[in-house]
Amino acid sequence: MFNQNYEKFGVKWTNVGGLNLHSLYVPNGLSENALPIVLVCGLGVSSRYMIPAAIELAEKFNVFCPDLPGFGKSSKPAQTFNIPELASALGAFLHESRINRATIVGHSFGCQIAIEFALRFPEKLERLVLAAPSGDPCLNSAFCYFGKLILDAFLEPFSLLPIAISDYFRAGLIRGFRTFQFALEDRIEEKLSQIDIPTLVIRGARDPIVSADWVKQITRLLPHGNLVTIEDAAHAVNYNSPKAFTEQICEFVQRELFLK
Repeated sequence: MFNQNYEKFGVKWTNVGGLNLHSLYVPNGLSENALPIVLVCGLGVSSRYMIPAAIELAEKFNVFCPDLPGFGKSSKPAQTFNIPELASALGAFLHESRINRATIVGHSFGCQIAIEFALRFPEKLERLVLAAPSGDPCLNSAFCYFGKLILDAFLEPFSLLPIAISDYFRAGLIRGFRTFQFALEDRIEEKLSQIDIPTLVIRGARDPIVSADWVKQITRLLPHGNLVTIEDAAHAVNYNSPKAFTEQICEFVQRELFLK
């Protein structure tokens, strides 16, 4: 089933600062003026695990799933990019792809990149979605985080496991650990009050990594935050519950466009 879905995608290579970024898109036949949605992946994983959600979103939006520098099939620079550098690479990807404004959907560590992007490129941001956002200061050690990650693995579809493992090894364990250190050092709670656009926060009710208290805190700190919980969903809500996940995004974007 995964291979069949993968074949529905087109592949694009974008040169960003001398690096080749790999991305997936759905050739859906929609007008170029249809609203673009850019999906930003979590730590170590590639655009492949965004496929279930991307296919659902592509019924109404032009969807792009880039692998940022160091991850997936994109170039592997010698240095490990920190969060501001990854956000800048995302901005350059939008520029080179001629995407003037987009709804950015981050998942897990991708939310930390999306938040940094929102501060650096507010003119390119239409709406923001933070799904299972990482950055909880309570998870302040690798031991604590990876323990919860292992617990989550038992709650996810088995088909996610080979995707995640192969992506982690493709990125490299050293790069993955260094990126994880950047994630721990990033204090998103100090940035959220500066994001002056409607933002949807999504959490899976069974997520052992992202607590209900953490997403409530994030929503309170956002000037225009909305929180939804998807029942029976674990951490990779974009993969394990793609229909419910995309329904919430579609409802949010369309409601905000109506109010605009």
